[in-house]
Amino acid sequence: MKVGVQLPEVERPVRWSELAQMVTLIEAAGFDSVWVGEHLLYEVDGTRVGPWEAWSVLAAVAAITERVAIGPLVAALPFHNPAVFAKQAATVDEISGGRLILGVGAGWNELEFRAFGLPFQRRVSRFAEAFEIVRRLLGGEQVVFQGEFYELDRAELLPRPRGDGPPLMIGSNGGRMLSVALPHVEMWNSWYTAFGNDPAELSGLLARIDRACEAAGRDPATLERTVAVLLKLDDEPSRRSAEVVPITGSAQHMAAVLSQFADLGVSHVQLVLDPITLDSIEQAAEVRALLSE
Repeated sequence: MKVGVQLPEVERPVRWSELAQMVTLIEAAGFDSVWVGEHLLYEVDGTRVGPWEAWSVLAAVAAITERVAIGPLVAALPFHNPAVFAKQAATVDEISGGRLILGVGAGWNELEFRAFGLPFQRRVSRFAEAFEIVRRLLGGEQVVFQGEFYELDRAELLPRPRGDGPPLMIGSNGGRMLSVALPHVEMWNSWYTAFGNDPAELSGLLARIDRACEAAGRDPATLERTVAVLLKLDDEPSRRSAEVVPITGSAQHMAAVLSQFADLGVSHVQLVLDPITLDSIEQAAEVRALLSE
């Protein structure tokens, strides 16, 4: 099972100099991937907070790493013009030397849509059109498209993307979203709140994803399963969701719990670390090393 780390979003203000140190440490410590959440604005306890722009960060991460996979966890397609988004993704993939995993979803946080003047209604319908455009452009097609939300007149990506473009990953558990994406993606992802951050609860969700694959005419065995998992690495009050119990304890205990995800067929976990600091990345690296034994 591959193990990655999500960079901080709004847990605390983090400047690029520290983010760069984190990325360098994640790669040096043997992790498999680095992930960046794509959001614009949150409200936490009545205070507005926001992260850096995700694709600028991903391009910088691509430039300062050599081995790790990188990706958005996950990109909100309704934030973007899909053709320009495909161009951005192809460019970041090129900078990385073909290490981009393109995680996509429809977004969920109405606050940021409204604040930045983005339409919040009918996000899944917008996603469906945008997803078709993105996957076709990244696949090397010249695309003519006449939809309800988007129109393209012989759009194409030049220079051509690498190979067939980056692998696609759907970050959703919604039935309609899955029906749109599952015929075309290589991977599926779920955030830890959807299964209580607990491998015992994940099996039911995985069974539902199997059924969605079958409904979409796909062999469930051909879809990679990935999940984000919350690890608590200190005794301070949680800086993350109070909706779930984080995985905590000794490195041996955390590794044993994570191994249960592998036993369920999960191929890749993205660690959400609380706190997210250089020290916590080093602690998590001990857990990662135990998984490899």
